[in-house]
Amino acid sequence: MTPDPLLEELIDRTCALVPDQAHMVVAPEEGALLTFLVRLLGARDIVEVGTFTGYSALCLARGLPAGGSITTCDVSAEWTALAREFWTRAGIADRIRLRLGPALETLRALPPEPHLDLAFIDADKPGYIGYWEELVPRLRPGGLLLVDNTLFSGQVIEDEPGEKAAAVHAFNEHARRDDRVQMVMLPIADGLTMARRLPPARLPAPPGPA
Repeated sequence: MTPDPLLEELIDRTCALVPDQAHMVVAPEEGALLTFLVRLLGARDIVEVGTFTGYSALCLARGLPAGGSITTCDVSAEWTALAREFWTRAGIADRIRLRLGPALETLRALPPEPHLDLAFIDADKPGYIGYWEELVPRLRPGGLLLVDNTLFSGQVIEDEPGEKAAAVHAFNEHARRDDRVQMVMLPIADGLTMARRLPPARLPAPPGPA
């Protein structure tokens, strides 16, 4: 993978701004995968939960075709100010709609019908199940829902995981039982779950005349 000077600078600036939270930036190989998946799907309508300093949104936006857009959610004006700077420098700021405030409120304000091509969850771990339940019904058939940190450094399989790891474990079990999607977990970075929205189940045809 060819190093990207702008993304590398964003990581450095994030480390300087919030050194204790800098680990929340997605790994470079994961960012490259996000761009690839957007292009592979031909995605035009994307939602991201968890913007932080904008690395993943930048990667997603780079894959969009003309006219495509991302709605991305966060609660920090400070962190997202850095994101806005780098989106502008990357020339993709016009593709990103930042919504500051509780993500569940933003998601519930979206049209309820299936319309999203791709969604990416990388935010507070106890909120994962709630975000999933708002996003799955809004994905079009064949749309993709990506969820980050689902391995959580292996802590999800410990007998007594911490609070965040326990929340991720509960989410993994919840998602595994969801028959609305076809799912796979990739051992990339800290674990990336990919869930493809299946078409709604068809009711059996009524019996013909006797």
